[in-house]
Amino acid sequence: MKFPGGGNMQAMMKQAQQMQQRLQEEIAAIRVEASAGGGMVTVKMDGQKHCTGVVIDPEAAGDAEMLSDMVMAAFNEAVRKVEDETQKKTAGMLGGMGLPPGLF
Repeated sequence: MKFPGGGNMQAMMKQAQQMQQRLQEEIAAIRVEASAGGGMVTVKMDGQKHCTGVVIDPEAAGDAEMLSDMVMAAFNEAVRKVEDETQKKTAGMLGGMGLPPGLF
């Protein structure tokens, strides 16, 4: 099927699939680290928001409630960082397609 201006729908769909696959690969490669409590708790996370590591300063282990709060804060910050990185990669890729910002 030809579109006005000579565009080929099948070629466009193939290009979109390739870009989507590349984007998924780039998101999978994201690695972030977030800390709380002045570095007493550090959470590492990948692009799929899977926790890949937690480091807890032994001094933080004495107060369970405070430790819980710091782990939660570090985890939430790591999720925010993954979302920011994902958004940047998506915007960069969609910008290369000439699509208007905010379309996706």
